[in-house]
Parts: sequence; C-alpha cells; structure tokens
Amino acid sequence: MKNLEKTSDLDPTAAERKQDHIQLAFQSQVESFAIDKRFSYEPLLAAHPQASTEKISFLDKQIQTPIWVSSMTGGTEKAFTINSNLARACNEFGMGMGLGSCRSILESDERLHDFDFRKIIGDELPFFANIGIAQLEILVNENKLFLIDKLVDKLSVDGIIIHINPLQEWLQPEGDKINEVPIVTIQKFLEQTKQKVIIKEVGQGFGKESLRALVQLPIEAIEFAAHGGTNFSKLELLRADKLQQSIFNEISHIGHSAEEMVTFVNELKSELGNKFVVQNFILSGGVKNFLDGYYLMEKLQANSIYGQASTLLKYAEQSYEVLQQFLQSQKDGLQLAKAFFKVN
Repeated sequence: MKNLEKTSDLDPTAAERKQDHIQLAFQSQVESFAIDKRFSYEPLLAAHPQASTEKISFLDKQIQTPIWVSSMTGGTEKAFTINSNLARACNEFGMGMGLGSCRSILESDERLHDFDFRKIIGDELPFFANIGIAQLEILVNENKLFLIDKLVDKLSVDGIIIHINPLQEWLQPEGDKINEVPIVTIQKFLEQTKQKVIIKEVGQGFGKESLRALVQLPIEAIEFAAHGGTNFSKLELLRADKLQQSIFNEISHIGHSAEEMVTFVNELKSELGNKFVVQNFILSGGVKNFLDGYYLMEKLQANSIYGQASTLLKYAEQSYEVLQQFLQSQKDGLQLAKAFFKVN
C-alpha cells in the first residue's frame, strides 16, 4: 500500500499555522453579547467572491467602488497633498469625490491648484465643487450666479455641492449670517441654474421635514453628512472660548444618525409617491467601515453609495500607500459582505 504523504509535505506552512492557532486561541474568544445584530450570517449559500469588474451607475457616470470621498478640506498646502492622494485613489478604485469649500476660488484663481484634480481623477468619474448656503445666498441676491458657472468650468467638475450649515455659521467666530430660509435660497438657485446640484449637511444630518422638502426638488443627490461623524458645529466650538463651549456644547448632540435618515427617506418614498424625485443618495456621517456602509446601502430603498471624510483623511495624510491599502480592504470587505451577510 502506497504511503500517504505527510501533511507538512502537502502544506509546508501547516506546522507554523497550527502553532499560531494554539497560541491565539484564547485571544480569539468573542462574547455573544458582541454579536452584530444587523446581519444574519449565511455561510452555505455563496462561494468566496471573485474580483469584480461590475460598474455602478451613479450621478450619470459609472463607478467601480460604491464609496464617495466626502467634502473635507482645501486651500492649504497640507490639504493639497491630502486631496491629491484622494483624487489618485478615486482614479484607481473608480470612486466619486466632492471637494471641500471652494469659496476661496470663486473670485480668485490664486489657490486654484489646491482644487484642480480633474486630470488626476479622470473624466469618467463624478467630481463636484462645493460652496456653502451662506455664500449661495449672497450670489443669488447679488445676481452673481455666473461665478458658480465659472467655478464649474475652471475645475472641470460635474456640478456643485451646496453644504447646509446654519449651526456651524452661527458658532463660527468668522461665520456668515444666513438671512434667508435655506430651502428658499436653494429653490431660487435651481430656477436659475443648469448645473447639477448635490445638497449636503455638515455633521448633524437632516430631519424628516427637511428631507421632505429636498426629495421633491430637481437635484442630483442628497448627501446625509449625518450625526456620528465629523461635526462642524462641534469643530467650531473647539475653536471658541471656554464660555462659548460651556453654553453651546449640547447643540453638538442634536441631529440625526445615518440609520435614522435612511428610515426617513424610506418613509418619504412611500408617502410622497411620484413627488419623490431625487434618485441618488450619499450615505455619510458615522460610517466607519464597509459593514456600516453595506448595511445602510442595503436598508435604503433608493440608489446609493456611502461616503467617508475623516476616516479617509486619517489615511490620506499618512501616505498614498496606506490609503490604497485601506481602500482595497474596504472593497474586499464589501464583496465578502455581499456574499455572506444578509441585512436583518
């Protein structure tokens, strides 16, 4: 009878792996209370996922990875390095990107290079400029909306993000006064522009009635920027004196989580019927990893991707290689989740 080969001959790493298993067994205990109740695990119904080249339709373009680089920063040398890394990653992984506030280049090209990333990202992916609602109000009232057209042209972007930040502006020492109801300013702008428009918050999300108003407008997308991620009201408080912090700190605890906003949107879709016209959603705010993003996308009854800001910033400011490794892990994790995790 022919002798069977030793296990070590078939798998030369077996002995080392078995030793690792023995040494790490006690560190690998997971308490049942820590189970993630958002998912059911179905290990019998799929094989390991293969590398996918499938593309996703979003904002009238085709993306490969359902992750959006949410608007963060611009206008400084450090921001240029960070945004360059992020733009390069968008090109490699097929993602969309929103710039930080472009206010500084509305009427001057002095810092244009800090925002000019279309050649790095490529023409095939969604790329949007960004200004605040306070600046938009001024442009509308002073008949200067041509400056937005010029901004879109000189950056070769697909459209404009309007960030809604009344609490941030109120708390910011240098903040601008918002004199008009934001939804009215947005409606006036939409009546006068041909640009594609995304509306986003800045870290506290939108309540149901604000979403009700937005989903009935002819805009390209809504970005949640929900409570749970970077909160720009809190950020401004950290810049303020101790008295201001003590008086207004509780404001930073008011808002809506991304999961709560998903529920709002699903309810509105049912309530409004044909009046619900917004087709695309960027689910951001407290999305720490691919499991958070996958869960929210599966729960929302509309076309969506998830967005990240500070999470990406953390890796982008280290090096491109670190950012690349993180994004590849997210992409792989999403494939794994689709194969084995069913959302409850």
